[in-house]
Amino acid sequence: MSVKKIPSVDLRDFLSEDPARKQQFVNEIGKAYEEIGFVALKGHFLSPELVEQLYTSVKAFFALPTEIKEQYEVAGIGGQRGFTSFGKEHAKGKKEGDLKEFWHFGQYLEDADKEKFGYPDNVPVKEIPGFDAAGKETYQQLEKTGIYVLRALALFLGLEEQYFDNKVLKGNSILRAIHYPPILEEPKGAVRAGAHGDINLITLLMGAQGKGLQVQNHEGEWIDAIAEEDELVINVGDMLSRHTNNKLKSTIHQVVNPPRELWGSPRFSIPFFMHPISEMDLSCLDNCIDAEHPKLYEDITAGEFLTQRLREIGLIK
Repeated sequence: MSVKKIPSVDLRDFLSEDPARKQQFVNEIGKAYEEIGFVALKGHFLSPELVEQLYTSVKAFFALPTEIKEQYEVAGIGGQRGFTSFGKEHAKGKKEGDLKEFWHFGQYLEDADKEKFGYPDNVPVKEIPGFDAAGKETYQQLEKTGIYVLRALALFLGLEEQYFDNKVLKGNSILRAIHYPPILEEPKGAVRAGAHGDINLITLLMGAQGKGLQVQNHEGEWIDAIAEEDELVINVGDMLSRHTNNKLKSTIHQVVNPPRELWGSPRFSIPFFMHPISEMDLSCLDNCIDAEHPKLYEDITAGEFLTQRLREIGLIK
C-alpha cells in the first residue's frame, strides 16, 4: 500500500488513564513508523505562545548583520552550539552546501553534570532579549514530548516502558533554528536541504505548516509532509532505525526550493534532534532480529555513530 500522507496521532491518548486509548496510540504510532517513518502529533507540551515567542526571537537574530552573527560561530565544535553560517552543511554524499544558516541550542545541565558529559556550553545572545529564554523553554518542552513518544515506541517494541528514559535524559539533543534565506538566483544543484535521513533517535519539528518538507514513501514517491497548526511532525532517525534493525523506518526527506514566485520569501524551521547519551549501545535489539529479519548493522555506540555522520555531512573534518 502506497502511503500518500503522514498519519496524525494525539499524545493525549497516550497520557490518558484509559488503557485502551493508550494502547491505540502505541499501535498507531508504531504502525506509522513501520510504514512511513513520520507522524503529525497533537497534544504535545508546546504552547502556541512559546512557539510565537521563539519564532519572533529567531527571525530577529537572523536579521542581524552577518558580522554580528559570525561572532557567535564557535570554532572547533562542529557547529554543536551557536551559529553556523550559510552553506557549511551538506547532505551525505552531496558536495553542494545546503541553502541555509542555523543556530544550535544544546542540553541544559547542572554544573555537577557539565564535566561528566563534556557538552559545549550554550552561547548567550545579547542583541535579542528573550532569545535564550525562549530557546531553553522550547528545548525542555520538546524533550519532555519526545520522552513520551519514545515510551510509546518502547511498548510497541515489546520493551519496558521507561527503556529509553535513562538513555535520553541529559542526552546530546539539539534544538536547531534554521533560516533558509530568499533565493536570489537560479540555484546550481542546491536545495534548501538535500535528501537525507536524520542522525538521531527521533526528530520533533515545529512549523511544518507550509509546503517544502517532503518525505519519500516506500515506493520512492515524494509526498508533502504538512501538519496542522497545532501539530508537530515527528520522524524516526537513523539511530533508532539501526537500534530496531530497521523495523522502525528512518525516512529520507528533503526541503525543496519553493516555486519561483515565492523565491523572495525566507523560510524558518525549528527541529529538535533527540539524541541519547554518547555511551548508548545502538546494537540491534534481539527482539527485532529473526530468520526473516537478519541483523543488518554492526554494533556501535551513539557517540561513535554521531562522529561518523558529522564527518560525512561536513560539520567536522
